[in-house]
Amino acid sequence: MTDESASRSERTEGPADRRWPRRVYGVGTEPDPRFTLANERTFLAWLRTALGLMVAAAAVKAFGTDGSQWTAVVLAVLAVGVAAEAFPRWIRNERALRLQLPLPSTPVAVVSAVGVIAAGMTIAVVVLI
Repeated sequence: MTDESASRSERTEGPADRRWPRRVYGVGTEPDPRFTLANERTFLAWLRTALGLMVAAAAVKAFGTDGSQWTAVVLAVLAVGVAAEAFPRWIRNERALRLQLPLPSTPVAVVSAVGVIAAGMTIAVVVLI
């Protein structure tokens, strides 16, 4: 451990460190704040994506034809899945940063892309019919 990381570690450990969740902040050393902030921005981006999917689902339901209701369901389910996975993903990434491990992969990006493609194709078919 370098002197810099040791002093950072001393500043964040002990009774004064009340950050939550402890399973994240109770392990490893304090990473570069830029990486932590980037992880937080990614978390917020996933939440924005979920909100966008919810808005799209509501719009498809409100303005779509009878056949487009399944598209709205797919978009809504994707929104819930993305939102539900955002925080666990942030936890896994933050722990990996603190433990200086490679960042874990996630299936959410692939599942989201496939779902959006399916919804887009369904909308295209409904619009053309």
